Amino acid sequence: MALNKVLLIGNVGRDPEIRHLEGGASVASFSLATTERFRDRSGETKEITEWHNIVAWRQLADLAGRFIKKGSQIYVEGRIRSRSWDDANGQKRYITEILADTIQLLGRRDDTLPRDGAWDDSAATTRPSDSPAPVTKPASKSAPQPALQSEQFVTSDDIMSDGPDDLPF
Repeated sequence: MALNKVLLIGNVGRDPEIRHLEGGASVASFSLATTERFRDRSGETKEITEWHNIVAWRQLADLAGRFIKKGSQIYVEGRIRSRSWDDANGQKRYITEILADTIQLLGRRDDTLPRDGAWDDSAATTRPSDSPAPVTKPASKSAPQPALQSEQFVTSDDIMSDGPDDLPF
C-alpha cells in the first residue's frame, strides 16, 4: 500500500500563471509559502518559510486563475510529483510540485474576490464526482469560502457545450 497526500495552508506568492494546452485543457501554476514558527532553546522565536510549487489542472486551473491572487491565504490538498528535464544548456534540472486536487479559499471575502472584482451567481467549486454540485456565493464576509476541486476527466467539450449543464459556472 502507498499514500501520497499533501495538506498545506499558506499564502500565495504570485498570481497563478494559466496556460491553455492544445486539447483544451488548462493548467495553472503558482507558488505557496508556508511558515513554521517555533522557539529555540534560548526562547527566541524563529521562522522557517518553505516555498511550494502548486500545479492545478482543467476546471480547477480555470477557477484558480479567476479567484486566487498573490497574497491570498489558501488550503491546498494534493500529491507530490517530482520530475526532471534537460535545460537549454543540456544540464539536468529537477522540480518538486504539488498537484492540487482541492483548493480552499481562506481569509476574508474581500481578499478572495474574483479578478473582475465582483461575485456572480456562478459557483466557485467543482467536485470530483459524476455531477458537480452548485454552491452559492458567500452570504457574509465571515461565511466560509467555497472549495475548488479538480475534475479528473473533464474535456473542453464538457466545459464549452451549448446545451443545458449542471456545471457551476
